[in-house]
Amino acid sequence: MGTLLMTGASRGLGREAAEQLLRDHPDQHLLLTVRGANGDRLATELAGKTGNRNVSTVSADLASFADIRKAVQEIERRIDVGELPPLTGFLGNAGLQMVSTTRATKDGFEATFGVNVLANYLLLRLLFDRFERGSRIVVVGSDVHFGDFKHSGGLIPAPRWTTVAELARPRPGAVREGRRAYATSKLAVLYLVHALARRLPDGVDGYTYNPGLVPGTGLVRDADPVSRFAARTVLQLARATPFAMGPVAAGRLLAKTAMGPRPGASGSYLDRGKAVPSSPESYDEAREEDLWAAAAQLCGLPAEVR
Repeated sequence: MGTLLMTGASRGLGREAAEQLLRDHPDQHLLLTVRGANGDRLATELAGKTGNRNVSTVSADLASFADIRKAVQEIERRIDVGELPPLTGFLGNAGLQMVSTTRATKDGFEATFGVNVLANYLLLRLLFDRFERGSRIVVVGSDVHFGDFKHSGGLIPAPRWTTVAELARPRPGAVREGRRAYATSKLAVLYLVHALARRLPDGVDGYTYNPGLVPGTGLVRDADPVSRFAARTVLQLARATPFAMGPVAAGRLLAKTAMGPRPGASGSYLDRGKAVPSSPESYDEAREEDLWAAAAQLCGLPAEVR
C-alpha cells in the first residue's frame, strides 16, 4: 500500500481521474492538494461517491512557495507518524492558462509559469527522497507545445523559449501572449520531466502526459466571455472528433496512466496514455539542464539533489 499525491483534483478531468483511482485502487491512499478550506468537503464527496474512504487532503496554494513547503512538511509528518503509507506516486494535474502575462504568484513569478512549472518543480524536489522504489511521477503537459496548427487548431500561439528568468517574470502581454505563455510552460514541463528522469533512482519513473483536447475542464475559466462561450459551445462539438474527449473519458485514461501498467521508458511523453515522440524542440538537454538549475535558484534550493 502506498500514497499517491495528486494536484488539480477538484474539477474536470482531475476530478474524474480521482474518482476512477479510488474505484480501481481501493488499497492505494489518494492524497489531494487543495486550495482554501474545502479539503474536507472534497474528500467526503469523493469517498461518498466511490465508497472508498482511502482519501485525504492537504492544504496548498500552488501559487505560493510557502504554502507548498508547509504542505510538504505536513505530508512528511503524516508519513513519519504512520498516518499515511509511504509515497509511491505523484500526479501533477493542476495548471493555469491566464489571459495575460501580467499576473503574478505570491512569490512574484508570472502566474502560468509559476504554477505550471515552478510549483511542480518545488514539490518534486522537496519530496524527491520520499518516493519509494516502484513509484511513478506523472506531470500533465499539452500537445500545444508542438506549436503547429495540427495540435492547437491555431488557437494557441507557438511556444517561445527565451531565458528562464524572463519566462518567470511578469511582463506586458494580453490574451495572445497569455496563451503563448501557456504553450511555453507546457514545453517547459517536458524539459523538467526529462531533467528529472535523468536524476531519478532506478525503479522510479517520470512521465509527461498529454490529455489532448478536453472541453469542459475549467482551464479557460480566467478567459474573456467570448473564449468561455467558445469553450462551452464550439469546442464541445470537437468531442465528436478523434482529437478530443470529454472529462469522464479523459479522467479515466489519466487514472490508468497514473496507476496502470508501465506505459513506457522513464522520461517518455504519453499522448493519451501511449508513449510517442514529443516535438523536436522538446529534446534539448542544454535547455533542460538550464531550466533545472534556474528553477532551483528561483525556489531557493541547491542545484542538485543529494
